[in-house]
Amino acid sequence: MSFDQPLPPFNASDPTATFLNSSCLDLLLIEIVPMAYRLVNELDDAAEVAAADRSTAAGAGTGTGTASKQGAGGDAASLSTTATATATATATGRKLDDEEERDAVFYRLETLGYRVGLGLVERFSRDRPRFNDTLDVIKFLCKDLWTLVFRKQIDNLKTNHRGVYVLTDNLFRPLSRMSTDAGGQAVVRAQPFLWFPCGIVKGALAALGINATVQAESSELPGAVFQIKTIPAKS
Repeated sequence: MSFDQPLPPFNASDPTATFLNSSCLDLLLIEIVPMAYRLVNELDDAAEVAAADRSTAAGAGTGTGTASKQGAGGDAASLSTTATATATATATGRKLDDEEERDAVFYRLETLGYRVGLGLVERFSRDRPRFNDTLDVIKFLCKDLWTLVFRKQIDNLKTNHRGVYVLTDNLFRPLSRMSTDAGGQAVVRAQPFLWFPCGIVKGALAALGINATVQAESSELPGAVFQIKTIPAKS
């Protein structure tokens, strides 16, 4: 599907307008994935330490009670109880496995992107007329919003006219600086960098009254394919 030349998604004559700094956005897209992984693991470590502390405190309290009843023999019982509690805490406050870590990072990045998408649409679509239908909203997303955020339009848009839209960007900017490696892991490593843009798309659609799920994948860098599935409103 081809697109006409896009109109600016903002009032270019507004002297007080604050536009999007694309260089800052590029830096954000580079750093936000490692930051999300650090946050998830730091929070997991803090939760693990807190669980160990609670279990140790509970074990120490039990040991003290035993000592008051058993006299000198209570010290050994207290140490044994504390050791058992620490071992239990380690088992309970376990580290996240790979899938749990991935889900936690995805949720954090999508949520951050969602808030950005909401703000962008609220700011840059305020001077536009109301959209007539969902397809008009998707075209706005493909033309104006994509140009604003990623400096180019979507290359191809397909739909089954039943609420599913497939957007193809053959040169997706956040992936354009990534190098391919001989091990074939470049596409896998690039996947988390699509989660924040998925959130932007989802938030932008929500700001325009469309509830949808958004998924993205890349089969060959630097291309990316976004699939949007609209969720009908409950009657």
